[in-house]
This record gives sequence, C-alpha cells and structure tokens, in this order.
Amino acid sequence: MPDLRCFHRPAELEPTEIRLPREESHHLVTTNRARVGDTVVVFDGRGNEWVCELATTDKRDAVLKVRFLQKQKPLPYRITLAQALPKGRYMDAIVRKATEIGVAEIAPVLSERTIARIDPGDDDHKLEKWEAAAVEAAKQCGNPWLPEIQPVQKAEDFIASGCREHDLRLIASLQPGAKSLREVLTRYRAEKEREPVRVAWMIGPEGDFTTAEMAHAHNYGFEPVSLGPLVLRCETAAVFALSILSYELQNPPRD
Repeated sequence: MPDLRCFHRPAELEPTEIRLPREESHHLVTTNRARVGDTVVVFDGRGNEWVCELATTDKRDAVLKVRFLQKQKPLPYRITLAQALPKGRYMDAIVRKATEIGVAEIAPVLSERTIARIDPGDDDHKLEKWEAAAVEAAKQCGNPWLPEIQPVQKAEDFIASGCREHDLRLIASLQPGAKSLREVLTRYRAEKEREPVRVAWMIGPEGDFTTAEMAHAHNYGFEPVSLGPLVLRCETAAVFALSILSYELQNPPRD
C-alpha cells in the first residue's frame, strides 16, 4: 500500500512535528482511515516532503511526528500549458491531468472562440478550485511539485508574454502546414545544439484558434504543431500534447 499523502506548508523547513489543518486532518483520518503509527508523507508542492508518523487521529487537528525531510528535484524542463477555457468542468480535469504529467505552469486563456466565460469577481473562486484539483492530483500521483496556476487572461496577452519567457513556443493547430512535434524539436536541437528548457504549449478551444490568433502567435515565434489527422476534444488534445512533449523531453536523442 502506498504511503498516505497530505498537502501542507509548515512554518519552518525542519519541524519536529506537523499539525495538519482541519481539512487535511479530516481527509487523512476520516476519508483515508489513517491510524496512529501509519506513515504519512506531507508535501508542500515545492519539492519538500516530510516523512512522518501519525501521532494523533483528531479529525480536526491531526498531529504528525516528523521522521525526516527529503527534497525532490524538479524535472530538468518546465512546461507551461496555456489552455483555452473549455465548457463545464473540463478545466478541472485538464488541471488534474497536467499535474500528473508534471507541468510546471498552467495559464487559462480566453480566445475568440471560447464559449466559457468568467463572471466578474469569480476569478478567485475558479483559481482556488483549480488549485484544489491540482493538490488532489498531486496526492494521488506522488508529484511533490504543484503547477503554478495563473489568473485567467486573454490569449493574445499570453502570446505576447510567452516570447520572453520560453525557449520553445508551440501552438496546437488544425491548419494545413502544421508540423509534427518531432519535426519542430529536431529543428530546434539542430539550430540551438541543446534541449529546450522552458516550453510553452497553447491548446485552443473547440474549433481551434482563429486564423487571426494563429497569425498573432506566429508573429511572436509560436510554432504551429499538428496533433494528428483526427480532431480532438480540447481536454483530449491537452493530455495528448503534454504527454508526447514530456516523453520527447525525457528521452532526447543520443549522439
């Protein structure tokens, strides 16, 4: 049985005990039925993990005795997913899958064809909901790093900022002439003689980005990339795109 995992950020790096907040205590003791003496791993989403022993089973204030601290290195690359907001709760699922894959940053964007809208004053609620989804995914998959989730912004604003922050900029495209990911990576490696470290990938809404948005992205150095001959739903496209990119970055060609 895998160790129980909880999310918490202690006030100090090397505590002797950790008192979990009420929600985490309830989830550990009531939902997961943890017992005194069980091994519990507390992670802070920043690569720190405290391997602990459950000392008390108060479902409102569980106490853990810290055995040792272990620090996990981040992946040698950083992927940013810029996802056009889908309808309904699909964004929650995308955040979960992106966290499992190891994405470093998620930028929800509004494109011209985005149907979903954020009501004024609802931004904080949405952000908290997505952050909670990321925490749950990290607990389940053992990822000690949480993605940074940006506030919702316009696609054009992300495009303009992405050229400064990322070595390689990709945008999923259904348009003719879009290259495969491997073609784009092969050209990058040949020109730069190194692997990309910071990669942005934009995934459009149902119906893809508009021609004007694609042209705007191209002007800022985004490479149109095909995800194959079939038209994928946006949540499928996000998982597929992140998976093949992660695989390529984890397995660069050997000389």
